[in-house]
Order: sequence, then structure tokens, then C-alpha cells
Amino acid sequence: MSLNHIALRRGGMANLLFGFRGRITRAKFWLVALGIFVVELVLYAALGGNVAVLIDPPKELPPIGPVASTVFLAFGVLVTWISLAVAVKRYHDRNKSAWWVLIIFVPVIGALWYLIECGFLRGTDGNNDYGLDPLARY
Repeated sequence: MSLNHIALRRGGMANLLFGFRGRITRAKFWLVALGIFVVELVLYAALGGNVAVLIDPPKELPPIGPVASTVFLAFGVLVTWISLAVAVKRYHDRNKSAWWVLIIFVPVIGALWYLIECGFLRGTDGNNDYGLDPLARY
């Protein structure tokens, strides 16, 4: 096993959240999704209050101010990057190209297929074109 493989395998949290190389398991995919959901809840509760449950959120959004709006925007960019990185690694685990992430743009069926592919289907056994098996013990 090369040092490059070891570095990718032990990339840690930074590689999990921000890197686009390697593979991850379904469990890590769901843990990241859960983590994002919890942080979103806390952020919206702290900065937005009850804006999300109002009848007309765009009308009520200006009162939250420029600081909260900037935080929401930065969080949105960060979550988009993390979600892309995690999705790419899940597709790599299924031995598919990162281009499969674009299936999300297909109306109705795209989102459903993304959820099934990344969240429920098992990755390929053993090493594949995108790296070491994340479930294997080395």
C-alpha cells in the first residue's frame, strides 16, 4: 500500500467534509447529513427565529438584518461544498464518476435516485477505480 493511499484513508474530518477524493460509507454519508441538519436547526433558531414558519418568509426576511443574512449565505455556500464532496465520495464508493452528482437536476426522479444511490445502496466490494474499500481493514 502506498503512502498516498494511507494519506487518503486517514484524511480525517477535513478530507471527509471538503475533499473530493476517495470513498465513504453510507454511515458517514448519513452522519454528515444529520450533522448538517442539526446545525441548520440551531442556526435558523438562533438567527432566524420563526422566519421559516411564517406564511411569507421573503417578506419577513429583511428584518433579520445584514449580519444574519451574511451568515445564512456563508452557511449555504459551506453546506453546498460539503454536500458535493460527500456525494462525490459516495458515487466513488459505488464506482461511478463524480458527474453522477448532476442527476439531482433531473426533475423528481433525479432527487429520488440520488437518495437511493447515495443513501441506501452498498458500495462496491474491495478496491475500485476511486480508492480503497472504506469498510476493509488494512
